[in-house]
Amino acid sequence: MDAITGAWQWLTTAANWAGEKGVWHRLGEHLYLSGLCLLISCLIALPVALWLGHLGKGGALAVNLSNVGRAVPTFAVLVLLTLSPLGTHGDWPTIIALVLFAVPPLLTNAYLGMREADRDVVEAARGMGMSGPQLLLRVEIPLAYPLIMTGLRSAAVQVVATATLAALAGGGGLGRIITAGFGNYDTAQVVAGAVLVAVLALTVEGALVLVDRGCDPMRGRRRGAKGPRTGGEGPTSRGAGRLDGAEEARTDGGAGGDGQTGGEEVAAVRKPA
Repeated sequence: MDAITGAWQWLTTAANWAGEKGVWHRLGEHLYLSGLCLLISCLIALPVALWLGHLGKGGALAVNLSNVGRAVPTFAVLVLLTLSPLGTHGDWPTIIALVLFAVPPLLTNAYLGMREADRDVVEAARGMGMSGPQLLLRVEIPLAYPLIMTGLRSAAVQVVATATLAALAGGGGLGRIITAGFGNYDTAQVVAGAVLVAVLALTVEGALVLVDRGCDPMRGRRRGAKGPRTGGEGPTSRGAGRLDGAEEARTDGGAGGDGQTGGEEVAAVRKPA
């Protein structure tokens, strides 16, 4: 409880939010670093995944690259890059490590989204004379949009949370608040920094959910497909109606009604199509 109370006091102290070491400045550094890494990751992963998914080839390559990227620990990559000659080039070690961390979910989800697009719709569009680029932009990507956005949201949250490690390599961001707290043996500051990172990650997730809902090109059609049918009976309903009528005809014929009519109805039902 003392740590939580101390963290609240730290967060509500105006002096901790001002200056180059304050929260606002560190937040700006964190957002800039995370946004740059996410942008680079999208420019690398999405074109490759969309094109491989459009061609229907390279699935094993996409999955294996994703698995390799997930297996490599980000912190180990960051340390190695910091100790290499790249360590003298500002935030590049952190950027490379975060890009390697963000590419797998983007690559995998975009590829799967393309491959799971409704093949009947794709073939119908191809039969209408659409070219490859038209098919990709106007049919396959809108159908793959939900999975693409799922990968983007996953990558964004992971990058925002992991960018905290940049402070260990001399970079900026909210991680500097945590490392400064460790250096000063200030548990309250460490907890406050962790809370700020968690709140930022949740905020990014919520913002991307709203963007997902607002930009989905197929949202109205998906909602209509899930709702009840109001434009007439479908094939299943008509088939069920014919079956019910046949059952009624059998019942009427066997209950003493018009025997001739009932017999004709039963014969009609039993007559092979």
